[in-house]
Amino acid sequence: MINENPVAGTTPANAPSRIEILLVGMNGDLRGKQVPIEAEKKVWEGTVRLPSSTQSLDIWGDDNDDITGLSISIGDPDGNCIPDRRSLAALPWAPAGSKQVLATMHELDGTPSFMCPRAILANLLKRFEERGLTPVVATELEFYVVQDDWRVTGKPRPPERLMYRDQPNGFQLYDMGAVDALEDYLQTLRTWARDMELPADATTAEFGHGQFEINLLHRPDALAAADDCIYLKRVAEQAARRHGLKSTCMAKPYADQAGSGLHVHASIIDRDGRNILDAKGGDPKKLTSICAGMLKTMRDAQLIFAPFANSYRRFQPGSFAPVDIDWGFGHRGTAIRIPDKDGPAARVEHRVAGADVNPYLLLTAILGGILLGLDEDLDPGPATEPGKDPVGVGRLTHDFLTAVEDFSASPFIADVFGPAYQKLYGDTKRKEAITYLRTVSDFDYQTYLPRI
Repeated sequence: MINENPVAGTTPANAPSRIEILLVGMNGDLRGKQVPIEAEKKVWEGTVRLPSSTQSLDIWGDDNDDITGLSISIGDPDGNCIPDRRSLAALPWAPAGSKQVLATMHELDGTPSFMCPRAILANLLKRFEERGLTPVVATELEFYVVQDDWRVTGKPRPPERLMYRDQPNGFQLYDMGAVDALEDYLQTLRTWARDMELPADATTAEFGHGQFEINLLHRPDALAAADDCIYLKRVAEQAARRHGLKSTCMAKPYADQAGSGLHVHASIIDRDGRNILDAKGGDPKKLTSICAGMLKTMRDAQLIFAPFANSYRRFQPGSFAPVDIDWGFGHRGTAIRIPDKDGPAARVEHRVAGADVNPYLLLTAILGGILLGLDEDLDPGPATEPGKDPVGVGRLTHDFLTAVEDFSASPFIADVFGPAYQKLYGDTKRKEAITYLRTVSDFDYQTYLPRI
């Protein structure tokens, strides 16, 4: 039964329905407006406005006009929120008849904003279209469910319902008991996902205590696949609120538990519907060449795959989060894994990103690397084999600020994301990284204060 505790969020029975028009920010956050359903017409007319700088806000919601010059210094101009009708979905936690739709920010002259993640991905997809190619993409999202008292306690803790047996380490991989313990929450999530027509597939319990994974089915439309992922994150959060819980896509919420990733599966089909990555039915060199393209650009794009200071706590030796820039056949410890190389299911799996990633920027970076491998004949080097040391072209960084500088200096990033967005994202993340470095933590006090 759904928890009707007002703290978890409820709606009066006679509340009016609405349509929410949503923009995706730099950090994957949703911002927008609620419009009464009787005024829905103006949403489709494209006359709903928000300041263009809405797309430049950092993780704290600051527009950073002093370093970007995109807000009050130029009058904080409006942009138009142009809805994508393909993303129109029910709003199942709101009054009956309510809807939501994702939008792309446009300048008043009609051009898509260089700051809008949806526009950035759409622009890259045009390059595939020009080549007569279509990326087919699916995502696998991991997230934690925690008690909703984290503001009081100062840290997350697993749902009390998961304490159904003595688990000293909390590991629950594929444990159906963990799924059963949160069946009411997961059922609400699945019901709402179905109501929104999200292509959600399997749900599994992951390693961490209170950690779950939901797979989304492949889409021959990468923009729609990113929309699915952002909606899934929202559904997971809203369902948790309804049950007095909290969901989080924080990459590493617990020091002693597994981090949460967002894996991407991708294949490429041509105009005739053939998978060009099929080693038997296509060009056998294409599969390895696109792996090389992703590996070659991986350090430059790591700031996209790991966008926050906490993200870098996930990259630890001996974990399923890769630390080496390598690839392998069926090897879950590599950065790029090839689950299948023959037949229509031939594809690559990109395993670097955390669950905290912006899915539009993530797919832009991955597909940009794939495009490099399609346009050039690249060699990824030997594959990493199970039981042997990684065979790679380097290592991922464990340092937030280093990732910022690699991103900011990269010609690849400038080409794929545009120089203006490269500067905006790099400058904003540099400020965040420096703020993190300037923060003295409890670890510092507990370790150094009594000893130095």
